[in-house]
Amino acid sequence: MDLLDRRETYDGFGEALARAFELAVTPIVMGGAGWLLDRWLGTSPAFTIVLFVLAVVGLGTSSYYRYAADMKAHEDRMPWARRP
Repeated sequence: MDLLDRRETYDGFGEALARAFELAVTPIVMGGAGWLLDRWLGTSPAFTIVLFVLAVVGLGTSSYYRYAADMKAHEDRMPWARRP
């Protein structure tokens, strides 16, 4: 394995860890912020649910578009990709 392949592998591991951390922590943080807002305003768990759902939907949308862009970039590097 040459240096370029090894660097790409390590970059892939780092990117995967960052995405996993983002997927795990963001809904927890947003749900916690909603819980604090609910306690401060004296409301039912409305803000907790709304902020948690917004975080999950936002992360799903972000993951989809990030994956689509990564696959397009990967396909464009392939030998069979059309060149102008």
